[in-house]
Amino acid sequence: MLSLIACCGLVVAPTPGGGAESEPRAVRLAFEDQFRNRRETEQMRGDVVVLVYANRKAAEAAVELGRRLHLRFHPTAAGAAAEEWSRQPVTPLAGWPAGVRVPDVHVIPVACLPEVPKPLHAVARSRLRKESEFVSVWLDFEDAMRETFGMVADEPNFAVIDTLGRTHSVRSGHLDDLGLAELAGLIDRLRWQGRTAGRTASLPGRQPR
Repeated sequence: MLSLIACCGLVVAPTPGGGAESEPRAVRLAFEDQFRNRRETEQMRGDVVVLVYANRKAAEAAVELGRRLHLRFHPTAAGAAAEEWSRQPVTPLAGWPAGVRVPDVHVIPVACLPEVPKPLHAVARSRLRKESEFVSVWLDFEDAMRETFGMVADEPNFAVIDTLGRTHSVRSGHLDDLGLAELAGLIDRLRWQGRTAGRTASLPGRQPR
């Protein structure tokens, strides 16, 4: 199975040039997905982004954790058709001002495929189109996720990016219900901080998940 990833963890993972206490840094990553669409973190400024990645051994666990996290913030996806699963509305924030756009939460699966040689990239895309017909999977053929954030082998890894496009934290490991609740609380705090920063307005040219 290719490294089709979708989720998260608890233990802070090492990152190049720093760790959990490093200053937040802006993230400007760009990949193609399995449909050859260009995807960029910059397009999601104003929302919280969770990039989920792992090696092959942790792929299935990461997929399940990603599904749970998406449903936490988009509960109507549970009853939606497959083609609408990733397009469901985000949960509102209690007390959020009326008429002000609520920051979304994008859980982005990143398939880490540095071991796939260039002549086989088309094969990898074709296989992922069959495995994920409707959810966009970002394809990392250049090992950019590991080089940018670090990676704990054989565990789901995730990088949380705030509404200003900065790396908030990089974590790894499996989430139980308490861990998922703690992560959701962190993400909601970042969404609220987006209101303070005045960055919650819709951005032109944003692509849907």
